[in-house]
Amino acid sequence: MNEEVMKVLKMVEEGKIDSQKAAELISLFNSKEQEKINETKEKMFKIIVKSSKGDNVNINVPVKFISTLGTAIKKLPKVEGVEGLEEIDMQAILKAVSEGLEGKIVDIKSENGDIVEVVVE
Repeated sequence: MNEEVMKVLKMVEEGKIDSQKAAELISLFNSKEQEKINETKEKMFKIIVKSSKGDNVNINVPVKFISTLGTAIKKLPKVEGVEGLEEIDMQAILKAVSEGLEGKIVDIKSENGDIVEVVVE
């Protein structure tokens, strides 16, 4: 058991707090611990481009970082020889991600063999 919980149990044993208050404190400690765990499992925004000409691109950026850029990002950057990127509305994607959207968001396959995927994991 962690140190905080042991201190709470000791306070109950000594009669300083009742079991109800102890349960509240332990619950608070557990929720803070869960927040720390969730922070380390940060979502990543991934852009995968597989060009028919061999110009492959893999971009992995934390969602929090992209969110802080706000409206500065309007469209995905152009990759020479890859069509379809200019059609992707980054603001719409960021809004959906902030509302909890996960998984494959964009899946483009052009007739010349280019593949573009945008994934949030």
